[in-house]
Amino acid sequence: MAEKFVTETVDENELIKVRREKMNAFIEKGVAPFGHRYEVTHHAADIRKEFCNIEGEEDAGEVKIAGRLMAIRGHGKASFATIADRTGNMQIYFKLDVLGEEKYSQFKLLDIGDIIGVEGKVFKTKRGELTVRVENFDLLSKSLRPLPEKFHGLKDLETRYRQRYLDLIVNPDVRETFLKRAEIIKSIRKYLDDRDFVEVETPILSTIAGGAAARPFVTHHNTLDTDLYLRIATELNLKRLIVGGFERVYEIGRIFRNEGMDTRHNPEFTSVEIYQAYGDYRDLIDVTEGIICAAAEKVCGGTKIICEGVELELKNPPRISMNDAVKNKTGKDFLSCKTVEEARQMADEIGVAYEKRFGIGGILNAAFEAKVEEDLVQPIFITGHPTEISPLAKRNPEDPRITDRFEYFVLGRELANGFTELNDPIDQKLRFEEQLKAREEGDEEAHVMDTDFIRALEYGLPPTGGLGIGVDRLVMLLTDSPSIRDVLLFPTMKVIAE
Repeated sequence: MAEKFVTETVDENELIKVRREKMNAFIEKGVAPFGHRYEVTHHAADIRKEFCNIEGEEDAGEVKIAGRLMAIRGHGKASFATIADRTGNMQIYFKLDVLGEEKYSQFKLLDIGDIIGVEGKVFKTKRGELTVRVENFDLLSKSLRPLPEKFHGLKDLETRYRQRYLDLIVNPDVRETFLKRAEIIKSIRKYLDDRDFVEVETPILSTIAGGAAARPFVTHHNTLDTDLYLRIATELNLKRLIVGGFERVYEIGRIFRNEGMDTRHNPEFTSVEIYQAYGDYRDLIDVTEGIICAAAEKVCGGTKIICEGVELELKNPPRISMNDAVKNKTGKDFLSCKTVEEARQMADEIGVAYEKRFGIGGILNAAFEAKVEEDLVQPIFITGHPTEISPLAKRNPEDPRITDRFEYFVLGRELANGFTELNDPIDQKLRFEEQLKAREEGDEEAHVMDTDFIRALEYGLPPTGGLGIGVDRLVMLLTDSPSIRDVLLFPTMKVIAE
């Protein structure tokens, strides 16, 4: 028998009108179209597990299951249907002889998309499919809008992102992605909690936007009559806690940056930042690998995964300095330069664009981004970032032009960033002053002065390693999702007129 689905040839307004008429018909029968509490005894997965061994068409146990009608087949005295709950689909069977005239007439008023509660006995059809024979049902919520037609589904990305609730209803794989996201976040927490890190919460609103190079969102507090910024990082407050005696802290939280949007960037996103006293960047490299491998094992079953058609091994990624990576690719050793003019000449020779304000370190970073970054397909740790672009990282003791910093790259994208924290308040103040000069020269993302953070460092920050991981990008990697919007339940969208 053919399944009854909404077709694209019927005007949606007409379908809505018909559904409202059915709603009124329920009311006339004394049935509330938007019901109340329903006591569920089983989900679809429970039924499949508990009754998998029953044979023939003999009735097994009594169950009560609730969910959304996703298909109805047959229009005579007996009909099969499919109900979906959070664990999957279950076939149900409506029969006039079992339900009686009145209840079966109510069944005839049901539409795909309606949410119902079903009570009945489990049996196996001749084809061996577990099915609930409906002895009674309750209408829990009448769906007044038709779902997308089954065989075409909900394909339009704009609609999927704007109406995520509909996307989750009709695309089970989308729901699976977000269940995996939840498992990944739980895995991160478990990995850190098992190693004595303490989860904390820091303010989203602040009088200073610090801890990263980014443009903030600005809002206004009426009572205080002052502008406040949505945080662009959790870094500085977490390091204040290290000063205060928390030796290992982390925060999984929302970050807000007033920047462009593309497949890897959303104005609000989730990161985890981690700080470990008495450690350095090498310890946090190990933590980074541990977190990523633990999450992969949880949702992918191992550390060897496939993303974008590429097989990736997440375990034991190599480590190489930024300067060596550039030298290997271009033959240019920027850290051998004695002057900025020499570095500019090298950049010109390999066609790397740079800004006039860039020093040797800034030009090295520009060469890395232009010539190396996108080719870093297999997981790799890039170390030795220039001091010029790392205002919060500790200088390398052997070469003060670079810092003890790393970034984790995979598929040409940065996934994590960490370093040995700068705990010298005098050096930190000088770095902030250099950043202020950069702002004056037009760098809107340069760091601002944070005098209270300097004050905190003056009380003493122990040697500390810090790390930030983009949770959304990690989910993209482990679920093979091409866009950050695919792993955000409600991504930021351009406002359109209704």
